[in-house]
Amino acid sequence: MAAVLDQLRAAMERSGQSRYALAQASGVNQGNLSRFADGGGLSVANAERVARALGLTITLARANQRKGREPWRA
Repeated sequence: MAAVLDQLRAAMERSGQSRYALAQASGVNQGNLSRFADGGGLSVANAERVARALGLTITLARANQRKGREPWRA
């Protein structure tokens, strides 16, 4: 999950949106979003909300999946 959250933080930064604007767009409390942006954790539900507000989806794959292969063919 840490890798997913790191990618989400990077996407937030790349978006150029303020934390306030992203909190409004995602419905996630601004304090929670600020703590997350500063390195804290975020619930799965809130991570999904933030990802959706950024135009992203969170996809799960097998941990041992080789890069470049479809998850269902791991």
